[in-house]
Amino acid sequence: MSIIALLGAKALWLTYAWLLAAILGSYLSGRKGYGERVGLACGLLLNLLGPLIWLFVPAKADSLWKRVGPWGTRLKENPAASGGSGAGESGARQA
Repeated sequence: MSIIALLGAKALWLTYAWLLAAILGSYLSGRKGYGERVGLACGLLLNLLGPLIWLFVPAKADSLWKRVGPWGTRLKENPAASGGSGAGESGARQA
């Protein structure tokens, strides 16, 4: 009976690893601009190889991976892209 219990514990850990691969694949592909479903499918079907593949797939130009980085939450501000000194926004508050 203890053999069945050991197999059950190992199967539980393998299930956790499978789900973690799906989560990581989904996160990486969404962050790189390809959508989360593609990474989820890749992580579920290819197990631990799926997230490794997404580490080497190039990010799209307008993706969060390029704008924020792999783990960032705030957008990097580019003063030249904002259209000047930003006086229009502060001027709207004063009016």
